[in-house]
Amino acid sequence: MKTGNPASMSKAWLAVGLLFVVAVLNYLDRSMITTMRVSVLKEIPMSEAQFGLLTSAFLWVYGLLSPLAGYIADRFDRKKVILSSLFVWSAVTWLTSKVQTFDELLMTRVLMGVSEAFYVPAALAMISEHHGKTTRSLATGLHQAGLFAGQSLGFVGGMLADTHSWTTAFDWLGVMGMAYSVILILLLSNPPKAAEASTSAETLHLGRGLASMFRAVSFRRALTYWSLMGIVSWLVAAWLPTYYLERFDLTQTRAGLFATAYLYPLSFAGVIAGGYIADRWTRRHPRGRILLPVVGMLIGAPFIFMATFAPALPVAAVLFSVYAFTRAFCDANMMPILCMIVDDRYRATAYGIFNLTSTVIGGLAIYAGGMLRDAKIDLTHIYQFAAATMLFCAWMLYRVRPVSKPETEN
Repeated sequence: MKTGNPASMSKAWLAVGLLFVVAVLNYLDRSMITTMRVSVLKEIPMSEAQFGLLTSAFLWVYGLLSPLAGYIADRFDRKKVILSSLFVWSAVTWLTSKVQTFDELLMTRVLMGVSEAFYVPAALAMISEHHGKTTRSLATGLHQAGLFAGQSLGFVGGMLADTHSWTTAFDWLGVMGMAYSVILILLLSNPPKAAEASTSAETLHLGRGLASMFRAVSFRRALTYWSLMGIVSWLVAAWLPTYYLERFDLTQTRAGLFATAYLYPLSFAGVIAGGYIADRWTRRHPRGRILLPVVGMLIGAPFIFMATFAPALPVAAVLFSVYAFTRAFCDANMMPILCMIVDDRYRATAYGIFNLTSTVIGGLAIYAGGMLRDAKIDLTHIYQFAAATMLFCAWMLYRVRPVSKPETEN
């Protein structure tokens, strides 16, 4: 794509705007069930462990299918992959409002994991092709901001469960998603190169693609960095309400409010700022997209560490908010970094692999955090470990080098 072409750029930014809405639905549909726990348990008999399994099953299926989903997005028309993913998971969301037993509810969560796995790799690959190196990070950051917005809107599910029924949000959002997929048929377009790429799709081979990725030192370093950052992100997000509750003697409601109301808006702002700054830095330095997340981690790590010594709740909230803002630089630039180190034909596949490792390792980190708490290990030590891990991630990413060919403008 010629980045100076006004018509092409209009389509490129329209794609970002359209996919921003899909990203909001993606995270809202998957996460809102956690905010309506009491209402769900009242109507569908299940144990606490079974309720936890609803989210775990989603994550396991989502993570395991992500590499295959990425390959499908590289192999076939990305617009069709995105539309199919959105329509199917929205239909599953609507179907969730009709279930009556735990087994039926569990099956819908598994189906949602299958259908949602195909969206993010395809969407980010499409955005990276629509946008060249002058706007790629900002475009990616704006899309990722939609994911944070959807996560922060999860309270809508609990609110509708209190005022109507726990099924209401699934019913409404399912219909909205299916209707929006029709709008995308009319307005969303593949970038010009996508048509050319589809004609040579037979040259793609998953085995050869994976082999070429893992032979590259920079890919292995980037994968290590992203996987370990999954530990940091999941540990902080999953245990922060408990940390606030125990450290500052808060109620469950206040602890949850401080753990989400400050972090997610700062992450939303950080992922957009991270994209904008990285694009500008890249104009002066070819590794700008790599260096900005490194800087973000070097800032965020000591703020996590200092938060474990915070004498008062407002101080801790500010320190964790700085972490949330700078850590989001990583999300804005991961796909743009992959565009610098991975064969263009396997961008979505590579992101699918990253999704798999960060989800699996992050889930294990949450479980390990629970084991450490059972062993009477204080959360302050767990967060100090997360800060140290973040510094190691910064060092690992700093060692990533772009491939010899220049980043393409497509």
